[in-house]
Amino acid sequence: MSLTVVPSHVMLPEEAPLAMPVQNLWGNPPGAREVLTAPHGMLVKRLLLIALTAVIGLAASSTVRMELSRDGLDWVEVVLLAFFVPLFCWISFGFVTSTMGFFKLITGEHPGFTALPSPASSLRHRTAVLMPVYNESVEEVFARVRAMAFSIAESGGAPWIDFFVLSDSNPFHGKREEAAWRELVQDAPIAVYYRRREQNTARKPGNIAEWVRRFGAAYENMLILDADSIMSGDTIVGMASIMEERPSIGLLQTVPMITNARTLFQRWMQFASEAYGPIASAGLMWWSGSEANFWGHNAIVRTRAFAEACGLPELPGKAPFGGHILSHDMFESALLRRRGWAVHMVMIGGSYEEFPPTIVDMAIRDRRWMQGNLQHLQLLGTSGLHWTSRLHLLIGASAYLTSPGWLLLILTMIAQVFSRDGDGFVTLAPPSVLALTVVLLFGPKVMGLTWMMADRDRRRSFGGPVGIVRSVMLEIVLSMLLAPITMVTQTKALLGLLLGISAGWNTQTRDARRITVREVLPDLREHLLLGAALIATFWLDRTTALWLAPIIVGLFASPWLIAFSSSEALGMRAGRAGIFQVPEPEIIEAPSAPGNDPQPELRTKTAAEV
Repeated sequence: MSLTVVPSHVMLPEEAPLAMPVQNLWGNPPGAREVLTAPHGMLVKRLLLIALTAVIGLAASSTVRMELSRDGLDWVEVVLLAFFVPLFCWISFGFVTSTMGFFKLITGEHPGFTALPSPASSLRHRTAVLMPVYNESVEEVFARVRAMAFSIAESGGAPWIDFFVLSDSNPFHGKREEAAWRELVQDAPIAVYYRRREQNTARKPGNIAEWVRRFGAAYENMLILDADSIMSGDTIVGMASIMEERPSIGLLQTVPMITNARTLFQRWMQFASEAYGPIASAGLMWWSGSEANFWGHNAIVRTRAFAEACGLPELPGKAPFGGHILSHDMFESALLRRRGWAVHMVMIGGSYEEFPPTIVDMAIRDRRWMQGNLQHLQLLGTSGLHWTSRLHLLIGASAYLTSPGWLLLILTMIAQVFSRDGDGFVTLAPPSVLALTVVLLFGPKVMGLTWMMADRDRRRSFGGPVGIVRSVMLEIVLSMLLAPITMVTQTKALLGLLLGISAGWNTQTRDARRITVREVLPDLREHLLLGAALIATFWLDRTTALWLAPIIVGLFASPWLIAFSSSEALGMRAGRAGIFQVPEPEIIEAPSAPGNDPQPELRTKTAAEV
């Protein structure tokens, strides 16, 4: 189709201020409107989820308690049970959620919000696509902007959709960004604007809030991206059309897939996301309903709803737990629902994001997320929140307490041996509990394997039966090795936060780089020391040492796993071998800029192409 070039050589449009008051979190709750898109039977679904989780957790903990109490419970065993019960319920909750999602997908029934994208002809109101950036690669950012601008125009959204690059970058990056913007707007088929703030106040939430207060009244919706996000025009237009058709929806969150995977670690995470992610997402949609979550990007938000509900106050006290709310997105979805706006997730294609290239980069991001999610514990008492929103906040915070919990459980198991005065180790998990644990941990992976195999086209897109089985088996082994690394890393991060060391907010590393074993060793001292200490249990009790063997192997293998998985060459070799193959993503590309080489295709390559 021919594209009409939209003249947009002005840096910013005329301002259209929209009030965004700071919310009173602990006063009288605001009045709420009626939610018209809430699915039927949500209370029954949620009670069933909680009941099944409780039954599994209590059954296992009762069996363990009876095993431990044959000669009476001492204080060490009481502590052990205190750690075991919530941790077992945690993995039970994940298993039940995945099971519900699996049954939804395998039967062909849509798990949640069922509205399908409509054509651009249904649009009646304007939408702004917002991409906040902070000292990112200028070339990559504007390649994505260019690709999305042309894709939106091809989908018919040019008259209704504008694009804003909202920069918090330093002056040096800002000059390069402005130059890239001036080049882009020469032939951009939609209006593309650029704004840089001098001060990075309140980080991304402050960046978005500043835009809302200056320009929000001119746009019914804002579609929020990250600097590494890319979405197809059909998806963007489709989401805007859903917002037109369902005026009680305040936020619609997509489930983005990983793109541009180059290192072995990224390919591994991409496969796990594509293989098991849809099942977990379907389960989450099944019980979330109109009280879903917000992940901060690849989501469309009703601007006036956001303005009236999501003005974030600063938390009392100093960082890391006071000050600006870092994990703002989850809390913003709770505030939207507090005002009566529906918050839905939708499983549609054409929504992508990049993933950290190495385990080290993931850990750095994870520490920042941990700080933000733990701030949510003091927000659980916010007046007027829906109880499901409180559950989301609690789940997000507790996700970062499970690693220290597992470590304390292990140490308590070892202390139990000492407390038995040489009588040896009484196994924490009788055979029935051990079998149940295996089912809970590996059941979602088996469900993912079954789901991939169940459809011929899906089976082919993942590399065929042999390729799928090889990929799943390798992913399981790598995940087992990664688990103890994550356990220690997150425990270190939590201790740092408790000591008052804030995670900060630096530019996220997105470029692949090879990490050497020598380079990473200084950061793994605690991992290796813990591994050595656990080996010493061999002389204390061999049964205990056998239980701890997978953890010990993971800890001692940590330098090599981090180094090898950071390799881009190994990622390419895995692709050529058909390992970690995923369905080919949608192509989102733009014509080359005048006088330049063609822009790179912003998609991952299939194994055959590699």
